[in-house]
Amino acid sequence: MASRAASRIRPGRRSRGRGRPRRPRPGHARIRPRTGPQQVRTARRTGPPPHPSATAARAEPSAPWPTALPKPTAPAPARYRRPRRAAAPGPTALPQPTAPAPAPTAPPAAEARPRAGGSAPHAKGTTMLDHLITRATVVDGTGAPAYTADVGIRDGRIAVISEPGTGTEAARTAEDATGLVLAPGFVDPHTHYDAQLFWDPYATPSLNHGVTTVAGGNCGFTLAPLNPDRPEDADYTRRMMSKVEGMSLVALEEGAPWNWHTFGEYLDALDGRIAVNAGFMVGHCALRRHVMGPDAVGGRPADEQLRQMLTLLHDAMDAGAWGLSTTQSSTHSDGDGNPVASRHAEPAELLALSRAVGEHEGTQLEAIVAGCLDRFADEEIDLLVEMSAAAGRPLNWNVLTVDAAVPERVPRQLVPSERARRAGGRIVALTMPILTPMNMSLGTFCALNLIPGWGEILGLPVPERIARLRDPAVRAEMLRRAASKEAGVFRRLADFERYVIGDTYSAANEGLTGRVVRDIAAERGQDPFRCLVEICAADGLRTVLWPMPTDNDPASWALRAETWQHEDVLLGGSDAGAHLDRMCGAPYTTRFLGDCLRGRKLVGLEAAVKMLTDDPARLFGLRERGRITEGHHADLVLFDPERIDAGPATLVHDLPGDSPRLDSRATGIVSVRVNGVEAIRDDRVTGSVPGRVLRSGRDTRTVSTK
Repeated sequence: MASRAASRIRPGRRSRGRGRPRRPRPGHARIRPRTGPQQVRTARRTGPPPHPSATAARAEPSAPWPTALPKPTAPAPARYRRPRRAAAPGPTALPQPTAPAPAPTAPPAAEARPRAGGSAPHAKGTTMLDHLITRATVVDGTGAPAYTADVGIRDGRIAVISEPGTGTEAARTAEDATGLVLAPGFVDPHTHYDAQLFWDPYATPSLNHGVTTVAGGNCGFTLAPLNPDRPEDADYTRRMMSKVEGMSLVALEEGAPWNWHTFGEYLDALDGRIAVNAGFMVGHCALRRHVMGPDAVGGRPADEQLRQMLTLLHDAMDAGAWGLSTTQSSTHSDGDGNPVASRHAEPAELLALSRAVGEHEGTQLEAIVAGCLDRFADEEIDLLVEMSAAAGRPLNWNVLTVDAAVPERVPRQLVPSERARRAGGRIVALTMPILTPMNMSLGTFCALNLIPGWGEILGLPVPERIARLRDPAVRAEMLRRAASKEAGVFRRLADFERYVIGDTYSAANEGLTGRVVRDIAAERGQDPFRCLVEICAADGLRTVLWPMPTDNDPASWALRAETWQHEDVLLGGSDAGAHLDRMCGAPYTTRFLGDCLRGRKLVGLEAAVKMLTDDPARLFGLRERGRITEGHHADLVLFDPERIDAGPATLVHDLPGDSPRLDSRATGIVSVRVNGVEAIRDDRVTGSVPGRVLRSGRDTRTVSTK
């Protein structure tokens, strides 16, 4: 979960294409990218005035969305089969991948900007470059000062970096990048694109915002492995993902093929069909469900069942899984409302699985416990430290919430990192560098349901829910629970006088959109919570609510800037691909850079780029990614430093089944290249799918915790 403070969210455009083709078969891409000449009708509703907490730049005009996806240009590679692990654990030097990079597709006309001085002469005995970017301001990801250079790309890699105009190799295409910044592709360390990539191979909006590599399979939840003897497990998994990660159930049912059983088969189903690089942890919940069936919820594995889980985990990592993810968070429940399977695991089970992770090259741990939301308990610190030390691998968790009003939180949350280093492990906290756009509702599941005691009220049928919410005694008890220590970071969500009213749906609420509850309550002579309940009740609980952040003050931002410098703190936690109609964390990269360049300027450009590129690449041990250096993979972002930013979040209906999600346009992103192939040009996808499934060992190396 990311830091859930609100920025402006605009009510949406519901795309309804005239003569739209039939819905694609499961497994075929479905999302409508920003490209192509075809027009669709859009019904635009007038949005409210800007949210008081909004800091985003003005959104660019909406581009037409095509009614059909561009045909992928890269063929599917052969299925990956990695040799079984060696008997002796520990890092080894593995050969580089032998599969060639996808051949670059012909660039769009916009790409072929004439470069200063015309074409470079072709020197005899040299191989032509696929593309040449001239006179770019290179920020290479290391934190070193920016410099001006020409950067040539060949066969998916950075072939040459030279002083402007000194290159001797000709290029098939070239562009003049004078005044533009060239940076490594951004790496998002915490996403949930596990399902979305099947209907949206471009991982939008992350790719639009310069993200070229995503880490998925987090929080203990993955779509594989699935037990072939229990077909109903796929339905259980879909309902769990819909509940716990806020994914559209219809999109999960219609947008993914569900034609795998092993984790390797799941990875194979994505390989060669995505536009971003993607690596995946294997989820503890899936391992338990595969072995224990329904008993995974509430049960403890017998010795033989634990051995089967370990075998499944080893098989998944042999196939390329990045390691193990698990959750013991009290907020994670399945589609039936029960605690998810991994919450029933005892420390001995978690440590056995962690030790198995340590037997594979280039692996990691990711774990969520209840204390991640506020402050760790002593036993949670013990568990995280023991897991990382047992594996001899880094463990990351999210999300570290920084608020100057709670100054003791950050030191407490970094205690596991200090102890892990002494114990031979490493624990890294993810934290968001922005206040993530978010909305709330009393009518549908959202973060309010996670406040202790609130889920029972907000889960009632709407008429009964309204009646209970109108009961003063019920409201008083809800507020008491929201203010309790057990509510953790969710305490801030109950400050209802700071909420702003979004969309309304009744005559009684006409004119309230954009107004602050504090002011409306004063006019009506009501307390803020009662006022908010009455507004929502008039709309049948459909009212959209915007919580204003409580940590948008200068002291909190100064504390964030200080926290970012800690060696065990990493920027990330976007949850991109999850909670689709409630929050939009994917654009944190461009919004952060825009703030660094033209806003608060808490971090210099070179340091900010390093935080988004080399730092996460080093944590995951990504081979030859995260920096601009000769020989590295050509994952590159070209952007205008005067304009880079993220537009406000907008609700759109473009998922399978026309389900809604929040989207955000990228501003100032000129080009995004993945493995040398342009995937984005001016915030529009090109149709190429040059991404790769990144597999542990082959594409990652072991990161030492010693």
